[in-house]
Amino acid sequence: MFRRALLAAAFGLGLALPAAAQTAPDCPRGALDVRFCDRDGDLVADTPTDPRQLVDPPVLVFAYTPVEDPAVYRRVFEGFLNHLARVTGKRTQFFAVQNNAAQIEAMRAGRLHIAGFNTGGTPLAVNCAGFVPFAVMASNAGEFGYEMEIIVRADSPIRSMEDLRGRSLAFTSQTSNSGFRVPSALLRDQFNMLPDRDFRAAFSGSHQNSIMGVANRDYDAAAIANEVLFRMAARNVVNRETFRTIYKSATFPTTGYGMAHNLTPELQARIREAFFTFNWEGSELAREFGNSIPPMQRFLPITYREHWEVVRQSDAAVGVQYRCQ
Repeated sequence: MFRRALLAAAFGLGLALPAAAQTAPDCPRGALDVRFCDRDGDLVADTPTDPRQLVDPPVLVFAYTPVEDPAVYRRVFEGFLNHLARVTGKRTQFFAVQNNAAQIEAMRAGRLHIAGFNTGGTPLAVNCAGFVPFAVMASNAGEFGYEMEIIVRADSPIRSMEDLRGRSLAFTSQTSNSGFRVPSALLRDQFNMLPDRDFRAAFSGSHQNSIMGVANRDYDAAAIANEVLFRMAARNVVNRETFRTIYKSATFPTTGYGMAHNLTPELQARIREAFFTFNWEGSELAREFGNSIPPMQRFLPITYREHWEVVRQSDAAVGVQYRCQ
Protein backbone atom coordinates (compact mmCIF):
# COMPACT_ATOMS: atom_id res chain seq x y z
CA MET A 1 0.00 0.00 0.00
CA PHE A 2 2.72 2.52 0.90
CA ARG A 3 4.42 2.19 -2.48
CA ARG A 4 1.19 3.37 -4.05
CA ALA A 5 1.12 6.16 -1.48
CA LEU A 6 4.63 7.21 -2.48
CA LEU A 7 3.67 7.48 -6.11
CA ALA A 8 0.59 9.44 -5.14
CA ALA A 9 2.68 11.74 -2.96
CA ALA A 10 5.09 12.36 -5.82
CA PHE A 11 2.29 13.86 -7.88
CA GLY A 12 0.32 15.53 -5.09
CA LEU A 13 -2.54 13.04 -5.05
CA GLY A 14 -2.22 11.66 -1.53
CA LEU A 15 -3.49 8.44 0.03
CA ALA A 16 -5.08 7.96 3.45
CA LEU A 17 -3.00 6.37 6.18
CA PRO A 18 -4.58 4.05 8.72
CA ALA A 19 -5.95 5.94 11.70
CA ALA A 20 -3.51 4.16 14.02
CA ALA A 21 -0.59 5.89 12.28
CA GLN A 22 -1.99 9.33 13.06
CA THR A 23 -0.77 9.41 16.63
CA ALA A 24 1.42 12.50 16.79
CA PRO A 25 0.15 15.21 19.14
CA ASP A 26 -1.05 18.50 17.74
CA CYS A 27 2.12 20.36 16.77
CA PRO A 28 3.66 22.46 13.99
CA ARG A 29 4.65 20.21 11.09
CA GLY A 30 4.45 22.12 7.80
CA ALA A 31 4.65 19.63 4.94
CA LEU A 32 5.63 16.75 7.25
CA ASP A 33 3.45 13.69 7.69
CA VAL A 34 0.99 13.74 10.60
CA ARG A 35 3.27 11.40 12.58
CA PHE A 36 5.98 14.07 12.91
CA CYS A 37 6.50 17.46 14.56
CA ASP A 38 8.68 20.41 13.56
CA ARG A 39 8.69 22.79 16.50
CA ASP A 40 12.04 24.38 15.61
CA GLY A 41 11.02 25.17 12.02
CA ASP A 42 13.95 23.44 10.31
CA LEU A 43 11.54 21.52 7.99
CA VAL A 44 12.61 18.07 9.25
CA ALA A 45 11.02 15.85 11.90
CA ASP A 46 11.97 16.59 15.50
CA THR A 47 13.50 13.89 17.67
CA PRO A 48 10.65 12.51 19.82
CA THR A 49 10.49 13.85 23.36
CA ASP A 50 8.79 10.69 24.62
CA PRO A 51 11.55 8.15 25.47
CA ARG A 52 9.19 5.32 24.48
CA GLN A 53 9.30 6.54 20.89
CA LEU A 54 13.10 6.51 20.67
CA VAL A 55 15.00 3.55 19.20
CA ASP A 56 18.54 2.31 19.83
CA PRO A 57 18.95 -0.67 17.47
CA PRO A 58 21.76 -3.22 17.95
CA VAL A 59 22.42 -3.21 14.17
CA LEU A 60 22.52 -0.01 12.13
CA VAL A 61 21.16 -0.60 8.63
CA PHE A 62 22.50 1.67 5.86
CA ALA A 63 21.25 2.04 2.29
CA TYR A 64 22.66 4.02 -0.61
CA THR A 65 20.32 5.50 -3.21
CA PRO A 66 19.53 2.86 -5.86
CA VAL A 67 21.01 4.67 -8.85
CA GLU A 68 23.57 2.04 -9.83
CA ASP A 69 24.67 -1.57 -9.22
CA PRO A 70 24.16 -2.27 -5.48
CA ALA A 71 27.00 -4.82 -5.46
CA VAL A 72 29.46 -2.08 -6.43
CA TYR A 73 28.38 0.17 -3.59
CA ARG A 74 28.35 -2.56 -0.96
CA ARG A 75 32.13 -2.72 -1.51
CA VAL A 76 32.54 1.05 -1.84
CA PHE A 77 30.86 1.76 1.52
CA GLU A 78 32.43 -1.16 3.42
CA GLY A 79 35.26 0.91 4.89
CA PHE A 80 32.93 3.69 5.96
CA LEU A 81 30.52 1.22 7.57
CA ASN A 82 33.42 -0.34 9.49
CA HIS A 83 34.30 3.15 10.75
CA LEU A 84 30.65 3.77 11.64
CA ALA A 85 30.64 0.54 13.65
CA ARG A 86 33.74 1.58 15.61
CA VAL A 87 32.41 5.04 16.44
CA THR A 88 28.90 3.93 17.42
CA GLY A 89 29.74 0.57 18.98
CA LYS A 90 27.05 -1.01 16.80
CA ARG A 91 27.12 -3.65 14.12
CA THR A 92 26.36 -2.28 10.65
CA GLN A 93 24.63 -3.76 7.62
CA PHE A 94 24.45 -2.59 4.01
CA PHE A 95 20.92 -2.84 2.64
CA ALA A 96 20.79 -3.07 -1.18
CA VAL A 97 17.55 -1.36 -2.22
CA GLN A 98 16.16 -1.72 -5.72
CA ASN A 99 14.11 1.47 -6.00
CA ASN A 100 13.45 4.76 -4.24
CA ALA A 101 10.01 3.75 -2.97
CA ALA A 102 11.43 0.68 -1.23
CA GLN A 103 14.14 2.78 0.42
CA ILE A 104 11.66 5.33 1.76
CA GLU A 105 9.27 2.60 2.86
CA ALA A 106 12.07 0.84 4.77
CA MET A 107 12.91 3.97 6.79
CA ARG A 108 9.25 4.73 7.40
CA ALA A 109 8.77 1.18 8.74
CA GLY A 110 11.82 1.41 11.02
CA ARG A 111 13.93 -1.10 9.07
CA LEU A 112 16.42 1.49 7.79
CA HIS A 113 18.36 3.81 10.09
CA ILE A 114 20.98 5.63 7.98
CA ALA A 115 20.81 6.38 4.28
CA GLY A 116 21.89 8.35 1.28
CA PHE A 117 18.76 9.44 -0.60
CA ASN A 118 18.92 10.83 -4.12
CA THR A 119 18.29 14.52 -4.66
CA GLY A 120 14.67 14.25 -5.78
CA GLY A 121 13.79 11.54 -3.27
CA THR A 122 15.16 13.43 -0.27
CA PRO A 123 12.09 15.71 0.21
CA LEU A 124 9.75 12.74 0.06
CA ALA A 125 11.93 10.83 2.55
CA VAL A 126 12.01 13.87 4.86
CA ASN A 127 8.26 14.42 4.80
CA CYS A 128 6.98 10.84 4.67
CA ALA A 129 9.66 8.81 6.48
CA GLY A 130 11.18 11.17 9.04
CA PHE A 131 14.55 11.29 7.29
CA VAL A 132 16.95 13.93 8.66
CA PRO A 133 19.68 14.76 6.12
CA PHE A 134 22.81 16.38 7.54
CA ALA A 135 25.64 15.76 5.05
CA VAL A 136 26.60 15.62 1.40
CA MET A 137 29.79 14.51 -0.29
CA ALA A 138 31.91 17.51 -1.29
CA SER A 139 35.38 18.51 -2.41
CA ASN A 140 37.97 19.57 0.12
CA ALA A 141 37.15 23.13 -0.92
CA GLY A 142 33.49 22.60 -0.02
CA GLU A 143 32.20 22.32 -3.61
CA PHE A 144 29.39 19.89 -4.34
CA GLY A 145 26.52 19.28 -6.71
CA TYR A 146 25.69 17.91 -10.14
CA GLU A 147 23.80 18.88 -13.27
CA MET A 148 20.99 17.24 -15.15
CA GLU A 149 22.06 16.48 -18.67
CA ILE A 150 20.12 15.14 -21.62
CA ILE A 151 22.52 12.93 -23.51
CA VAL A 152 22.53 11.23 -26.90
CA ARG A 153 25.09 9.11 -28.68
CA ALA A 154 27.88 11.14 -30.23
CA ASP A 155 26.93 9.79 -33.66
CA SER A 156 23.23 10.62 -33.20
CA PRO A 157 21.50 13.02 -35.62
CA ILE A 158 19.86 14.69 -32.59
CA ARG A 159 21.51 18.09 -32.14
CA SER A 160 18.98 20.06 -30.09
CA MET A 161 16.03 19.60 -27.77
CA GLU A 162 13.64 20.18 -30.66
CA ASP A 163 15.19 17.18 -32.40
CA LEU A 164 13.74 14.92 -29.68
CA ARG A 165 10.34 15.08 -31.36
CA GLY A 166 9.35 11.61 -32.46
CA ARG A 167 12.31 10.05 -30.62
CA SER A 168 12.60 7.88 -27.51
CA LEU A 169 13.71 9.54 -24.27
CA ALA A 170 14.60 7.60 -21.14
CA PHE A 171 13.74 8.88 -17.67
CA THR A 172 14.89 7.02 -14.53
CA SER A 173 12.01 7.04 -12.01
CA GLN A 174 9.19 9.42 -11.13
CA THR A 175 10.81 10.47 -7.83
CA SER A 176 14.14 11.43 -9.45
CA ASN A 177 15.02 15.11 -9.65
CA SER A 178 17.38 14.90 -12.62
CA GLY A 179 15.98 11.68 -14.01
CA PHE A 180 12.39 12.90 -14.37
CA ARG A 181 11.04 15.98 -12.60
CA VAL A 182 13.42 18.62 -13.98
CA PRO A 183 13.63 17.33 -17.56
CA SER A 184 9.90 16.67 -17.87
CA ALA A 185 9.12 20.21 -16.65
CA LEU A 186 11.76 21.62 -18.98
CA LEU A 187 10.33 19.83 -22.00
CA ARG A 188 6.80 20.89 -21.14
CA ASP A 189 7.39 24.52 -20.17
CA GLN A 190 10.26 25.60 -22.42
CA PHE A 191 9.78 23.40 -25.48
CA ASN A 192 6.04 22.59 -25.40
CA MET A 193 6.81 18.87 -25.62
CA LEU A 194 4.78 16.18 -23.88
CA PRO A 195 5.35 12.42 -23.58
CA ASP A 196 3.40 10.23 -26.00
CA ARG A 197 2.37 13.31 -27.98
CA ASP A 198 5.81 14.62 -28.96
CA PHE A 199 8.28 11.92 -27.87
CA ARG A 200 8.24 8.34 -26.60
CA ALA A 201 8.98 8.21 -22.87
CA ALA A 202 10.47 5.20 -21.07
CA PHE A 203 11.47 4.60 -17.44
CA SER A 204 14.76 2.74 -17.10
CA GLY A 205 14.85 2.47 -13.29
CA SER A 206 18.28 4.06 -12.78
CA HIS A 207 20.75 6.54 -14.24
CA GLN A 208 23.12 3.69 -15.04
CA ASN A 209 20.42 1.89 -17.01
CA SER A 210 19.59 5.06 -18.93
CA ILE A 211 23.24 5.68 -19.80
CA MET A 212 23.77 2.10 -20.91
CA GLY A 213 20.52 2.25 -22.86
CA VAL A 214 21.74 5.21 -24.90
CA ALA A 215 25.12 3.54 -25.44
CA ASN A 216 23.40 0.38 -26.68
CA ARG A 217 20.88 2.33 -28.81
CA ASP A 218 17.91 1.18 -26.73
CA TYR A 219 16.97 4.86 -26.28
CA ASP A 220 17.66 7.82 -28.55
CA ALA A 221 18.29 10.06 -25.53
CA ALA A 222 18.25 10.04 -21.74
CA ALA A 223 17.93 12.51 -18.88
CA ILE A 224 20.65 11.73 -16.34
CA ALA A 225 22.68 13.08 -13.42
CA ASN A 226 26.08 13.78 -14.91
CA GLU A 227 27.91 12.69 -11.74
CA VAL A 228 26.80 9.11 -12.47
CA LEU A 229 28.20 9.29 -15.99
CA PHE A 230 31.51 10.63 -14.63
CA ARG A 231 31.83 7.71 -12.21
CA MET A 232 30.89 5.10 -14.81
CA ALA A 233 33.47 6.51 -17.19
CA ALA A 234 36.13 6.49 -14.44
CA ARG A 235 35.42 2.76 -13.88
CA ASN A 236 35.66 2.17 -17.66
CA VAL A 237 32.06 0.98 -17.76
CA VAL A 238 31.43 3.47 -20.56
CA ASN A 239 33.51 5.81 -22.71
CA ARG A 240 32.70 9.50 -22.28
CA GLU A 241 33.34 9.99 -25.99
CA THR A 242 30.34 7.76 -26.76
CA PHE A 243 27.96 10.53 -25.63
CA ARG A 244 27.07 14.08 -26.51
CA THR A 245 25.10 16.49 -24.32
CA ILE A 246 22.26 18.51 -25.83
CA TYR A 247 21.13 20.16 -22.58
CA LYS A 248 22.75 20.90 -19.21
CA SER A 249 20.89 22.33 -16.21
CA ALA A 250 21.89 24.53 -13.30
CA THR A 251 23.62 22.80 -10.38
CA PHE A 252 21.61 20.78 -7.84
CA PRO A 253 22.70 19.29 -4.50
CA THR A 254 23.78 15.69 -4.72
CA THR A 255 22.81 12.68 -2.55
CA GLY A 256 21.70 13.67 0.94
CA TYR A 257 23.08 11.55 3.81
CA GLY A 258 21.28 11.35 7.11
CA MET A 259 19.34 9.22 9.56
CA ALA A 260 15.94 8.40 10.97
CA HIS A 261 14.56 11.09 13.27
CA ASN A 262 13.68 8.73 16.12
CA LEU A 263 17.13 7.38 16.97
CA THR A 264 18.26 8.25 20.49
CA PRO A 265 20.04 11.64 20.73
CA GLU A 266 23.24 9.91 21.87
CA LEU A 267 23.22 7.59 18.86
CA GLN A 268 22.44 10.46 16.50
CA ALA A 269 25.48 12.34 17.82
CA ARG A 270 27.76 9.33 17.29
CA ILE A 271 26.44 8.81 13.75
CA ARG A 272 27.20 12.43 12.88
CA GLU A 273 30.64 12.02 14.42
CA ALA A 274 31.31 8.96 12.26
CA PHE A 275 30.47 10.85 9.06
CA PHE A 276 32.63 13.84 9.85
CA THR A 277 35.64 11.92 11.22
CA PHE A 278 35.89 9.37 8.40
CA ASN A 279 39.32 9.46 6.72
CA TRP A 280 38.76 9.50 2.96
CA GLU A 281 42.43 9.21 2.01
CA GLY A 282 43.01 5.89 0.21
CA SER A 283 39.43 4.75 0.83
CA GLU A 284 37.06 3.07 -1.61
CA LEU A 285 34.80 6.10 -1.25
CA ALA A 286 37.62 8.33 -2.52
CA ARG A 287 38.37 5.99 -5.41
CA GLU A 288 34.74 5.83 -6.48
CA PHE A 289 33.51 9.36 -5.85
CA GLY A 290 36.76 11.29 -6.32
CA ASN A 291 36.29 11.17 -10.08
CA SER A 292 33.17 13.32 -9.98
CA ILE A 293 33.24 16.95 -11.02
CA PRO A 294 33.78 18.52 -8.54
CA PRO A 295 35.59 15.64 -6.81
CA MET A 296 33.96 14.23 -3.70
CA GLN A 297 36.59 14.06 -0.98
CA ARG A 298 34.79 14.43 2.37
CA PHE A 299 31.40 14.65 4.05
CA LEU A 300 30.23 18.25 4.38
CA PRO A 301 27.59 19.37 6.95
CA ILE A 302 24.39 20.73 5.37
CA THR A 303 20.81 21.52 6.34
CA TYR A 304 17.71 20.45 4.48
CA ARG A 305 16.11 23.87 4.91
CA GLU A 306 18.95 25.71 3.17
CA HIS A 307 20.56 23.28 0.76
CA TRP A 308 17.39 21.64 -0.60
CA GLU A 309 15.57 24.93 -1.19
CA VAL A 310 16.34 24.83 -4.93
CA VAL A 311 14.86 21.32 -5.14
CA ARG A 312 11.72 22.31 -3.24
CA GLN A 313 11.31 25.29 -5.55
CA SER A 314 11.75 23.07 -8.60
CA ASP A 315 9.18 20.62 -7.24
CA ALA A 316 6.72 23.43 -6.53
CA ALA A 317 7.09 24.66 -10.10
CA VAL A 318 5.89 21.30 -11.45
CA GLY A 319 3.15 20.84 -8.84
CA VAL A 320 4.80 18.23 -6.63
CA GLN A 321 3.36 18.02 -3.11
CA TYR A 322 4.92 15.90 -0.39
CA ARG A 323 1.70 14.40 0.93
CA CYS A 324 1.65 10.91 2.40
CA GLN A 325 -1.93 10.91 3.67
